[in-house]
Amino acid sequence: MALAAIAIEAGAAILEVYSRGPIAVEEKADSSPLTEADLLAEAIILERLANLFPDIPVIAEEAVANGHLPEVTDTFFLVDPLDGSKEFISRNGEFTVNIARIDNGIPTLGIVYAPALKRIWWGNMEAGSFVSTVEEERIASPLKISTRSLHRQGLTLVGSRSHGSGEGDPRLEGLAIIDHASMGSSLKFCLVAEGNADLYPRFGRTMEWDTAAGDAVLRAAGGAVVDCEAQPLQYGKCNQVHDSDYANPQFWALGDDALLDHISKVGLGAAAQ
Repeated sequence: MALAAIAIEAGAAILEVYSRGPIAVEEKADSSPLTEADLLAEAIILERLANLFPDIPVIAEEAVANGHLPEVTDTFFLVDPLDGSKEFISRNGEFTVNIARIDNGIPTLGIVYAPALKRIWWGNMEAGSFVSTVEEERIASPLKISTRSLHRQGLTLVGSRSHGSGEGDPRLEGLAIIDHASMGSSLKFCLVAEGNADLYPRFGRTMEWDTAAGDAVLRAAGGAVVDCEAQPLQYGKCNQVHDSDYANPQFWALGDDALLDHISKVGLGAAAQ
C-alpha cells in the first residue's frame, strides 16, 4: 500500500491549503487553474516515488506543464496531484489525488484519494478494487467493490460536475437512461466501480493523468474504459498526429460490458464530426 500512503500524505498537504480560506489561483498556459496545493502535492508524490521506485519514470501533470517530460519505458507512473481543480477552488470537496502505474499501455494499479471526503479507492488486476474511509491519515475499513450488472429498468449516467454528462448527445440515444448523477474529478470512475452508476461517457478532452488511476480502479472492479470504437483506452500515447502527447480520445467508462455493443454501433457519432 505504498502508493496509498503517498496519496494520503499528498492529500494532507492539499487539505492544509484548503483549510486556510480563499484559494489563490494562477492560470496555466492552457488556461487551466493552478494552485499552491497542486505544486505541494506533486512535489511530495515525486519525491516519494523517486525514493521507492528510482528506476520507474513519472509523468506528472505540473511537471509536464513546465516542460519536464521524461522518456518512458513499458512501465511508468501517471500522476495528477490534484484532479478536480475547479471543485477544489469552489470548495465542494470533490477533488482527488490520482496515482497510477502503467504497464505496456494498461493501467495495472491505481489510487484515487479524496482527502476532503476522507475516502480512498484502489485497485489492481490481481486483487481487485477496494474502498475505505481514511481516519487520522490511515486506511480504516477497506471493503471490496465491484461493478453491477445492467438494471432492467434502466441506467444511471454519471457526468462531470464542471463539464456536463453528455446529455443530448446523439450517441446516448437508444440507452434507457433513467437517472443522472454529477460528480467531480476521478470520483466518476469510482461511482461506476462501486456499482452506484452504470456509465460515464466523456466526449470532451482529457489527459492520461486525469483518467489512469480511476481507470485502473474501474477495470479491477470488473468494468472497462474504452474509446469510441469500443477498444480499451491505451496509455503512453506519444507522437500523436492530431493531439499532444498523453492526450486521450473521447471515451466511455462502463460497469457492464453488455454496453460495448451499443458503443460499437454508435462509434464517434455526429457530435464528433
